[in-house]
Amino acid sequence: MSEWSLPIILESLSEDIEHRLSTIRQAFNHPVTKGNGTENTWIDLLNTYLPERYRASEAHVVDSKGVFSGQMDIVVYDRQYSPFVFHYGGQVIVPAESVYAVFEVKQSLNLDMIKYAQEKVASVRSLHRTSLPIPYANGTYPAKPLIPIIGGILTLESEWSPAFGMPLLKQLKADQAEGLLDISCAANHGYFYFDDTNSDFILKTQQKATAAFLFKLISILQFSGTVPMIDVQAYGDWLA
Repeated sequence: MSEWSLPIILESLSEDIEHRLSTIRQAFNHPVTKGNGTENTWIDLLNTYLPERYRASEAHVVDSKGVFSGQMDIVVYDRQYSPFVFHYGGQVIVPAESVYAVFEVKQSLNLDMIKYAQEKVASVRSLHRTSLPIPYANGTYPAKPLIPIIGGILTLESEWSPAFGMPLLKQLKADQAEGLLDISCAANHGYFYFDDTNSDFILKTQQKATAAFLFKLISILQFSGTVPMIDVQAYGDWLA
């Protein structure tokens, strides 16, 4: 019988992320350094545990009409089927068609941060995305419907008391369209997600929140399918 313990492994994962986030918050005084350290902790988590088809990084998102999003703390994008991601001057620029999810990263969860995250997520969802018919040996499949872009916010803690109560739920329900936050995590308190079946938010106050969030995110991504076939020429036309 193996000496490994799955509960201990998952608990250790969550404790490690919480410890890293707490250390950064306490030890780093410069706000930019603190913010970068926090973002990198979440990015490392996603790049370590998400399947290889996904990549997570701080990035801007651009569409084929030349419209750019603001800088997003974390963009989870496709690296298997999408033909290109721009790297320039240390910046990552991702085509809108390649995006699976976007997250804002903050120290704490509060009303202003929820509103801010909703606005940032909506700005990415509003970008134009192309989808071409897919050729195969016997013909062509119709263009794939666009997949929903997952949005959320990642923090160390919640400033509300209780951490996940009616004030949080009220603001989450205030924008269930372009600014919908599908899944989010406050590492010290729990995570929440939008349940499509019941069209309502599920708030999970629990320990080992980071691991629980990670499994739920992977589950949501599994049902998202793959990104559409991008119209590369629509981007290439800008060279004219």
